[in-house]
Amino acid sequence: MASNKPAPEAPFGTLETDFFGDEPAERAWEEWNPTEDSVRPVRGRHRVMKQRGGLARSSTVLGVGVIAAVGAGGMATAQSKPPVSISLPDSIADNLPDAKSLPGVGSLMDDASDADAGNVNAAPLTAMSLATDSGAEAGTDSAAGAGEALRARILQQAEQQQAEADAEAKAAAEKLAAEKAAAEAAKQQTAAEAKAEAEKLAAEKAAAAKAEAERLAQLAKSYALPTSSYTITSTFGESGSMWSSGYHTGLDFAAPTGTPIKAVHSGTVKSAGWSGSYGYRTVLELEDGTEVWYAHQSSISVSAGQKVTTGETIGRVGATGNVTGPHLHLEVHTPGGSGLDPMAWLRGKGLSV
Repeated sequence: MASNKPAPEAPFGTLETDFFGDEPAERAWEEWNPTEDSVRPVRGRHRVMKQRGGLARSSTVLGVGVIAAVGAGGMATAQSKPPVSISLPDSIADNLPDAKSLPGVGSLMDDASDADAGNVNAAPLTAMSLATDSGAEAGTDSAAGAGEALRARILQQAEQQQAEADAEAKAAAEKLAAEKAAAEAAKQQTAAEAKAEAEKLAAEKAAAAKAEAERLAQLAKSYALPTSSYTITSTFGESGSMWSSGYHTGLDFAAPTGTPIKAVHSGTVKSAGWSGSYGYRTVLELEDGTEVWYAHQSSISVSAGQKVTTGETIGRVGATGNVTGPHLHLEVHTPGGSGLDPMAWLRGKGLSV
């Protein structure tokens, strides 16, 4: 039975030999004969003579090529697709050679003793499919191995980068801590230096004060207050109309008339006598040129040119000159003649006024 419609009957010459036999073939097919150049000779032991006409040889070669291709595993997708039935005219199917006699197919047929033609065709495809599956699995394993290697490399690089970042952060933290410690140490050192400087200055100040106290103590031994049992009534620099200069130029020690007046320091009497508004006045010149004036005395006990010592009596308290009551008016002048504050000057000599 044929599924393909046969071509119109046409005379076909005899073949010199059968396709796989030695007997001449006398049968002819009335089918279309392709050109001689379009027929590719079959390679191998079983060589087919050139065709003179008809489709029989071409169809036979086509069927053999299909079987050989399927048997050799040349169709990669034959395993996954449903089998396609190939229908040939009955006249061609009756003259097809035995499958075992085809090159490459006989050995496959021998391996499967009880398999039919469909199984024979399926066996090589199955083997090829298994081989393909094995190759695919091998490729999958290879790809998986490559992917795992790439993943491991990426993880290694990430860990390395993280380690470097941690190292940099640690180094930065250590540097910051070192800078902070250095700054704290510098601050402490500065504070310590400032404290030491303050202590040094305090010590120097204490030493200077001690030295000054000792000096004043020595001076106090050589200086004395001008009188005793007194009251300070007017100080240096007070303003008022009672003084001709407009301000008070000395220090007033109010005391009863006749109270002894003493030399504040050793020196030479420069002048002694009446001096207008000062009343009776004595001027004592000290060794450094400083002049001490004693005014409003009731009496004078020394004369000009006389040398006196500290605490020696030089006169008495009185109320002579421009006064309102008995007191000692004391003035202090520099060698140049400028007036000084007698209270400050006496305290500078270690005396308590």
